[in-house]
Amino acid sequence: MIKIYHNPMWSKSRKSVEILEYYKKKFKIVNYMKDGISISELKNITKILKVNIREIIRKSDKLFKQLNIENIYDEDEIYEILSKNIKIIERPIVINGDAGAIGRPPENIKKII
Repeated sequence: MIKIYHNPMWSKSRKSVEILEYYKKKFKIVNYMKDGISISELKNITKILKVNIREIIRKSDKLFKQLNIENIYDEDEIYEILSKNIKIIERPIVINGDAGAIGRPPENIKKII
């Protein structure tokens, strides 16, 4: 089943849900802002996306600068910081089995559904 890490406050996230609904895909919404994301889940997401943890960080967010993440070189420490500060994770993230995409722009998710 498709899983979407969704924040209903953001238009890109809502548009990604609309795309999944349009294509009549069954999916599970994970409201990560409410429910959080564990370190192990973050590691699984980056593995599926085939990216480094730094590639799913919203670097334009002021919290990114406040946390001084660009000067942290220990990936485990970054995973820990992100699990506690999920606001700075790129969104939405859509996972479909062993394939994933960041919905920025939302049309990115079409290649995995």
